[in-house]
Amino acid sequence: MSRLHGPSSDDSIAIVGIDCRFPQAPNTEALWALLMAGEDAIAEVPARRWSADDFHDPSGGPGKVNNRTGGFLTDADAFDNEFFGIAPREAEAMDPQQRLLLQSAWRAFEDATLDPRGQAGSNTGVWVGVMANEWATVQMRDLAHITPQIGSGNGYFMTANRISYQLDLKGPSMAVDTACSSSLVAVHQAACALRAGECDQALAAGVNITVTPALNVFYTQAGLSAPDGRCKPFSGKADGIGRGEGVAVLVLRRLADAQAAGLPIYALITGSAVNNDGRSNGITAPNRWAQQQVVTTAYQRAGVTADQVTFLEAHGTGTMLGDMIETKALGAVHGPRREQPCAIGSIKGNLGHTEGAAGIAGLIKVALSLHHGVVPPTRYAADENIRLRMTEHGLRLLAEPMPLPPDRIHGAVSSFGMGGTNAHMLLSSAPPTPQAPAAGAGGVLTLSSNSREGLQRNAARLAEHLATETGPLSGACWVTNQVKSSGRHRLSLVVHDRDAAIAELRESVRDDAVLEAKSGVAQRLSIGWMFGGQGAQYPGMSRALYSTSALYRQSLTEVDEHMSAHLHRSVADLLLGDDEAVHHTEFAQPALFAIEYALARTLVELGVEPAWLLGHSVGEFAAAATAGVFSLDDACRLIAARGRLMQRLPGDGAMMAVRDTPDAVAELIAGEPDVALAAINGPRDVVVSGAVDTICRLGAILAERGVAVRRLTVSHAFHSPLMAAAQDEFARIAQECVYHAPSIPLYSTLRGRLLEPGEPMDAAYWVE
Repeated sequence: MSRLHGPSSDDSIAIVGIDCRFPQAPNTEALWALLMAGEDAIAEVPARRWSADDFHDPSGGPGKVNNRTGGFLTDADAFDNEFFGIAPREAEAMDPQQRLLLQSAWRAFEDATLDPRGQAGSNTGVWVGVMANEWATVQMRDLAHITPQIGSGNGYFMTANRISYQLDLKGPSMAVDTACSSSLVAVHQAACALRAGECDQALAAGVNITVTPALNVFYTQAGLSAPDGRCKPFSGKADGIGRGEGVAVLVLRRLADAQAAGLPIYALITGSAVNNDGRSNGITAPNRWAQQQVVTTAYQRAGVTADQVTFLEAHGTGTMLGDMIETKALGAVHGPRREQPCAIGSIKGNLGHTEGAAGIAGLIKVALSLHHGVVPPTRYAADENIRLRMTEHGLRLLAEPMPLPPDRIHGAVSSFGMGGTNAHMLLSSAPPTPQAPAAGAGGVLTLSSNSREGLQRNAARLAEHLATETGPLSGACWVTNQVKSSGRHRLSLVVHDRDAAIAELRESVRDDAVLEAKSGVAQRLSIGWMFGGQGAQYPGMSRALYSTSALYRQSLTEVDEHMSAHLHRSVADLLLGDDEAVHHTEFAQPALFAIEYALARTLVELGVEPAWLLGHSVGEFAAAATAGVFSLDDACRLIAARGRLMQRLPGDGAMMAVRDTPDAVAELIAGEPDVALAAINGPRDVVVSGAVDTICRLGAILAERGVAVRRLTVSHAFHSPLMAAAQDEFARIAQECVYHAPSIPLYSTLRGRLLEPGEPMDAAYWVE
């Protein structure tokens, strides 16, 4: 028998981490408080989304919405792109759902006492339930303005793939869209993959953001939209759907693995099932028999009978037809052989219908109920629809919180998709954990952030957390050191007493001097680009990239258009073909410049931005052009001339730069026919060229006399007549070009340091 279909304690999947953000509930603690208070989070449509007045029509006319409310996240667009290492342009193009998922995934790992960065390279799978793709509808409407960032910033697939990429997770990664049941199906798929050994850890998530009123219009026109914008599950006042937003991420492990790692466990997933209505009385109409079957199958897989299920989180949209069919389906399974009715409710009464995140929202409610040992009340229980005959079906709505006994408890959750894909999942309370040995009273608290202001905010939040939580202070110290990843701005406190620790944290928030004394800034690692010199070229260089990257083709074509006028042949053909002429200096230098400049432009277009640039030999021309020192045409003019002139010089020679007067050096080299003063750059700065052996011997003599030899280069014999003529011609060409200060910090190999702001890279620089 398959492990997926036979009950076994080894099949249990542990929920070890939870993070969520719902309307008026930015975390699990706030969500739990909202549920226990029996309140809702429905409010007016924020003006930043759309003007409710423009679309509101109580009668629901064509193109209109019959309500002006919903459950909306505040600051849903807020995102710290620098924290995740994402370029600003790329972050702006990303679907807000991707941004929310990244943040929630990070916090879910932390909730599981796992360092998010420490998961890099792990066999962690990602499954995301998502239904809305409205951002793409808006962003990709103007075809002329579609960029690579907008393309990769949209699409269902990228909601999951973005998490895998940013956190470097190597397991399966996919988005799941089954409409309103998407996120519960995603959890089901993640649990199946863990049981099958396809991954060792899983992130299961759901997300929903309302960008446009399009679905509101659809619900209104389909007769599904509540005039007050509120879901009222199983209520006599139920009159349709109200939309809601949210994001949630679970961290899942096989039970044995979670216990071996000592991870916290909220609850266990013991069985689940997914099916479809098939051909029913309408593609969007619910089907009682399919709902009944998916519940029965889930219980069979968990090895649990319906009478053992203490409470159930229903799909509960608050539509008359939907509530009636769901009640009958649940009653057919739960009605018989029960001494006490099964408590049911729906979180949609608190949050609205969060669509792609609806299933996981209900799942979190069940997991938190098992974790806290109490089931929150059901909103609108006082207005129970008597036509549903709840008692006859072995069901009841909770008007008050229901405490759970300390025994092993089973709770369940349903989620049904508009297209007929149904999911049901059974959870049970976490197994008892061994009592941990008493820890010391204190330790070291550490905090970090990417900014000083962020560090102060984190200190304030930690102070509030310590003031409200009851765990040992040593545990809080362990979490700050082992779970939280480090930003550049860091603070550490040696603590022994909770009240003193809280006071010290708050003092660091109020007093900059205290913060300064207890914090510091880690040195930032800057990422730069180095452009290589001659010798790296080979026939067919970048051919594969040229065939697959439209951006690179475009950049190389642009260089080729400018270079052809000065090189008198196509540098692209030279690079991409099998021509050995690419090794000739005359062509090697322009070819290397072309590929390096084109690569740089491609990276910039992809949103990769260097902190500094460095170029070796011919590579410095590409670095300077990338930094805007000269135009692309001037750069091509210079590099073509440089390669052509250097090709004329004979080989097997050397060049030596000397710090001494020209007369003194001339006296030394008198009688050496193959040695000459190649250039005079100042009253005490000269260049000597000649045969390698002779130049090396003269260098040793100069060093013995205490004369400073700045540089010795073995490459070409810079014989005086040829070198002087080449330098003169290059200087003439260089004078025709226009130069600007680098727009990106640039290291000079000529100066051996970072150029000062405004320091010229003019004609004299390139001649030297």
